[in-house]
Amino acid sequence: MTGFRNANKGRPTARRGRRLAGAMLTLPLALTGVLTAGAGTAAAGPGQGPTAVVSMGDSYISGEAGRWKGNSLTNSGNRNGTDRAWLSGSSYDPSKVYGTTAANGCHRSDSSEVRSAGPIAEVAVNLACSGAVTDNVFRSVSGGLSFKGEAPQADQLAAVAATHDVRVITLSVGGNDLGFADIIENCAYDFVLWNSYCHDDQQYAVDQKIDGVMTKVGKSVDEIRAVMRAAGYADSAYRIVLQSYPSPIPRGAENRYPQSDWSRYNTGGCPFWNRDSDWARDSLVPQMANRLKTVATAKGVQFLDLRDMLQGREVCAKSSKQVSSTVPASAGTSEWARWIDNNETQGPVQESMHPNHYGQLALGRCLALAVGQPAGSASSCRNTASQDHTGMYLTPAP
Repeated sequence: MTGFRNANKGRPTARRGRRLAGAMLTLPLALTGVLTAGAGTAAAGPGQGPTAVVSMGDSYISGEAGRWKGNSLTNSGNRNGTDRAWLSGSSYDPSKVYGTTAANGCHRSDSSEVRSAGPIAEVAVNLACSGAVTDNVFRSVSGGLSFKGEAPQADQLAAVAATHDVRVITLSVGGNDLGFADIIENCAYDFVLWNSYCHDDQQYAVDQKIDGVMTKVGKSVDEIRAVMRAAGYADSAYRIVLQSYPSPIPRGAENRYPQSDWSRYNTGGCPFWNRDSDWARDSLVPQMANRLKTVATAKGVQFLDLRDMLQGREVCAKSSKQVSSTVPASAGTSEWARWIDNNETQGPVQESMHPNHYGQLALGRCLALAVGQPAGSASSCRNTASQDHTGMYLTPAP
């Protein structure tokens, strides 16, 4: 990681109404899609054809950042074993991980949640796309918008429902509507440039938007139901799993780098003040989870709470380690989220602050465990310290 020093840096103060002129940190948060396993394409209809599990929404379910197995400061070769897109020498091919969606930026990885969930269906279909908002989920007849050259996700679902026996549809959406990318950008700028906190004005902005966002998340569920009913499915013939978001950064006290110097930015890739980190981890992420749970309950769908999924595995967490020549990449010790690589010395900045390869394997395990619960349940997924994704477990959602 590289950065620059702010000569006037001292104790941060609250920032009021300051807007950023630059665009150093542009972090779209969304999801993607891919068809896997041996699937036929003849018309099938409900209950016919290969069984399918479908993911829809944004980057937190599409597989953004699945290229990475932990974070390493080494910028050459396989980056100490963390870069799954490495070919040889100085050659890299992101399509090894993201397939054809490396080109359009949907970034549907080979380890995305729906593809890491195991044998819960014969076919895994990933329709999610990095950067997507709720409008990209709606059917076109209901105002849905195409995104990155692809039709609205509900319209794509209609084609899947006609040729497969869809059993599970898992949805992660609303973060981009709420402006997660802008929040991350502004909070990072407040650490690096402005010597100020972000949590006060960002919380105000969230509070102004969140009611409208939840209404649109609810409409996303309705749009999925409408597609499935039109394809002849009874509501009881499949389940919808609405999931929340994990925090990619730890609480201030759980960060292994002090906020008093530049190691958080230049070394750790987590440029956030303690108070802003605490706000994100203990206020913003739970607020989003609680509101999404309310939507799930109102719509009669299953809820998967991911607020604690990355606990202790976040970027810069004390209980995890950065990969190096002496510390190998390991699901038991490495970080499970992608750091902020602002200068794009290793990959595109849009991968920042997303669950990486290890985190996605864990998400897949969470989904598999959730599918084993009643269709209307609400569960929280957590990890077991020092274990890989097989150590994930469920508790009742808060």
